[in-house]
Amino acid sequence: MAEIKETMLTNIYREKEILEKIFNEFKEKNRDLLFSLKEKQLKNILILATGSSMNAALTIKYTLEENLKTVVFIEEPFNYTNYGMINNEFDLIIGISQSGRSASTIKALEKIKSKTKAETLVITSNLSSPIVEYSDYILELNMEIENVGFVTKGFTATVLNIILFSLYLGKMKELVSVEKFNNNIFQIKKIIEKIPKIILKTENYFETNKLLLEKGERFICIGYGPSTGIAKEFETKFTETVRYPSQGFELESYMHGPYLEANKKHYIFYLNSKGIFSQRLLLLKQYMEKYVGFSSIIGFAKEDFKNINFELNEEIDENLLVILLVIPIQILSYRIANLKGINLEVRIFDDFDKVLKSKIN
Repeated sequence: MAEIKETMLTNIYREKEILEKIFNEFKEKNRDLLFSLKEKQLKNILILATGSSMNAALTIKYTLEENLKTVVFIEEPFNYTNYGMINNEFDLIIGISQSGRSASTIKALEKIKSKTKAETLVITSNLSSPIVEYSDYILELNMEIENVGFVTKGFTATVLNIILFSLYLGKMKELVSVEKFNNNIFQIKKIIEKIPKIILKTENYFETNKLLLEKGERFICIGYGPSTGIAKEFETKFTETVRYPSQGFELESYMHGPYLEANKKHYIFYLNSKGIFSQRLLLLKQYMEKYVGFSSIIGFAKEDFKNINFELNEEIDENLLVILLVIPIQILSYRIANLKGINLEVRIFDDFDKVLKSKIN
């Protein structure tokens, strides 16, 4: 049987399989890590990440804070290394790099370890990569290295691993109740089971709307709370693949200026996670509809050809729903790129990392 070539799309279609493996093996694979951190004080955590890893950090920030009763700071490592003040109050520094070769993250960890006593946790899928040298603890993503330039399964794997990390460690520290732990684990299992259904819904949505989607010249995504990180991942994915102006906004920040540029060339996607600002999000959509060319809800919506309605019977915590919210964005970025005539299997700027030294071999 011929081996299936790895593409952005094959990686998306494998996300259920990969997340199931992470979910089923997490406790056993990370037993030593969890016990090592059980008695550690974790009042202040710094996360260093770039690109999709940064978006994943924004997505899980509130989950980490809630489950570990900590304050989480997130920094772009390049600026932090060259301009930022090294803070001795951090109890744990988390460096996220799926490939383990991000030069800016590695240099930031190197500087921090040379100037503070803070311990470092590295999250990566590559245990033989340079970043491991600067780790006191390692959280392996438990997935093969993603060889496609557009991160998909690596994003969801990072989000799920950190959510599980916060739940298991929070429970061990008696910061997460047994009831909440069991409920969240049940919800996560249900979410992973729903991935094929959400992929199918998105593919059907795309087929219904592709003539409209092909005309888009400016793509915008708006979220709030944990879905803000998903909106930023929209910005990253659409910029990388569709290659038309694309931006992700936090709900309130969009309402403080960016709405003034709206016109009929703008296509807006709203992430409705049924959180406390759901009605405010829907009010914004209703207001903006007459000014933009296309608007759509991803998540909880009325059944409509312009919406991707999740139709979930279970009550899902918005901190966990983010795992599902990103799937339509990944599919749409791939499909719309193809509509625009972009072959994502053809590599461009092949010498970029070598010339700019953004990766360390």
